Amino acid sequence: MSRRVVVSVAAGVVVLGGAGAFALAYAGDQAPALAHSTARYTAPDGDRAGSLTFTTDVTASSEVKSVKVLAWPANSSFAKKGLTVKDMAAVESAVCKPSGGDSQRCTYKVPVTRADAEGSPKGLWHVAVLVTAKDGDTTLDTKAADFTVR
Repeated sequence: MSRRVVVSVAAGVVVLGGAGAFALAYAGDQAPALAHSTARYTAPDGDRAGSLTFTTDVTASSEVKSVKVLAWPANSSFAKKGLTVKDMAAVESAVCKPSGGDSQRCTYKVPVTRADAEGSPKGLWHVAVLVTAKDGDTTLDTKAADFTVR
């Protein structure tokens, strides 16, 4: 094999190795991601309370620090101005449990009383989610799931 070919192959291995290391470093430092988000709303019936249950799978390379959840009516002021990270700061948190690797299954459940249901706007609602990883990275999904209040 000529010396030129050996040098070219060696240079190619160095370039590919460096690109692979960069890709791995980049992949390890990505923002948290949501998957399989669902919301289930059950209206109160008779003397039985209703509920809102939201579940999602969260993946974060540096582990999940918190998952904040907010249900909001589609015809509210948030629809016009948009939800922000600041809006989500004081909302309630979901409970998360490890589900393998860097993933956690997070669930938010709240009872819905008859008074809650009667005082709530009817129609389409969205569920907003703010995920904060331990390294400080955040992901805000303002429409992670939908449900309807009748």
